[in-house]
Amino acid sequence: MTVTSDNTTGAELAESLLKEVSGERTRAATRLLGAHSDGYWLRRFLEGESELMIADRSVIDRSGPHPSVDWDTVGLLGLSRPSAFSSSPSEMAVLEVAASLVNRCGVQLGKLTEVLDDPEFRLILRALEEARGTG
Repeated sequence: MTVTSDNTTGAELAESLLKEVSGERTRAATRLLGAHSDGYWLRRFLEGESELMIADRSVIDRSGPHPSVDWDTVGLLGLSRPSAFSSSPSEMAVLEVAASLVNRCGVQLGKLTEVLDDPEFRLILRALEEARGTG
């Protein structure tokens, strides 16, 4: 199945990458990326798949019946090639929080308070609630 970022909202894009995906934390992380800046990271993942690879693995897993975010690859790239994700401090903070929701990255909370604006902070709080099963 083909998933493209053209003519879709970030939320719609996230939902298209969540078909047959279980786990509240994984769903919360993907939805966070869909909600942030109208799917900024999900669009980058889809549009830059060839550049966002490590060990022949893309950040978008297309091996199953529906594409999804490959959080292992996101975590590996973050550790071994963080420059692959070059972006603003707040965009990086959102990606790190999403990866941390699925245990692929640690987050410095102090840094978050310095770089996130109020809407981004609220998106993260909502994702945390969803990951806990209370959102």
